Amino acid sequence: MSRQNRPALKMAVDGAMVILLPLLMAYSLLGEAAHEWLGIAMSALFILHHVLNRRWYRGLCKGRYSTVRTLGAATDLLLLADMIALPVSGVMMSRHVFTFLNAGSGMALARTIHLLASYWGLVLMSLHAGLHGGAVMAMLRKGSNSKSAARTMALRTFTVLLGLWGIFAFLRREIGSYLFLRNQFVFLDFSQPLLFFVIDYISVMALFAMAGHYSAKLLKRQHS
Repeated sequence: MSRQNRPALKMAVDGAMVILLPLLMAYSLLGEAAHEWLGIAMSALFILHHVLNRRWYRGLCKGRYSTVRTLGAATDLLLLADMIALPVSGVMMSRHVFTFLNAGSGMALARTIHLLASYWGLVLMSLHAGLHGGAVMAMLRKGSNSKSAARTMALRTFTVLLGLWGIFAFLRREIGSYLFLRNQFVFLDFSQPLLFFVIDYISVMALFAMAGHYSAKLLKRQHS
C-alpha cells in the first residue's frame, strides 16, 4: 500500500469502528447473533488499526515521556488490554458463532468481564480518539483548502451541544453504574427506536473524546 493511501485507510478503519461501537452496545436490541458477528468485525478492525499504526510500538520505548504522552500511552495500553478481554470473554459466552469450541465453562465470570470491558472500552476508545484528535484535525485541514469562520463556529456549536447531550445521555442511560458494576444487568427500553439509542451513545462517545482532547490541550499549555 502506498503512503498516500494509508491515511485514508486509517480514517476509514477508525470511522467504521466509531459506527460499530454504539451498535455493539445495543446488544439486546440487535440480537445475540448480530452482536457476535459485529464483535468479530470490531476485533478485525482493531487488529487492522494496530497493523496500520505499528510504528507506535516501535517508538514506545524511545524519547522522553511528557505528561500528555504518558496519558496517551496509558490510555492506549489499557484499551489494548480491554480489546483483548472483549473477544476472549465473548467467545466464552458465544451461543452462535463459536459454539463448536464448547467454551461454556466460566460463563458468569466471562459475562462480568464482558460487561466491564464493553463499557470501559466505550470510555477508553473515546478518550483515545480525543487524545489523538489533534492529528486527525491536522489531517482533515491538510485535505481542505478552504477556511470558513462560519463553518468553524457551526462545528464548535454542534460539538458543544453534542457534549451537553452526552452528559444527559450518560446519566439517563446510567452508564456509570455499569462502569463500576453497580448494575450487572443492562436494561434497555425495547419500545425505543435503535436510532435514539445510537444517538445517545454517540453523544457519550463525543463527550469523552472532548474530555481527552481538551485535557491534552490543557496539559500541553501548562508545560509549554
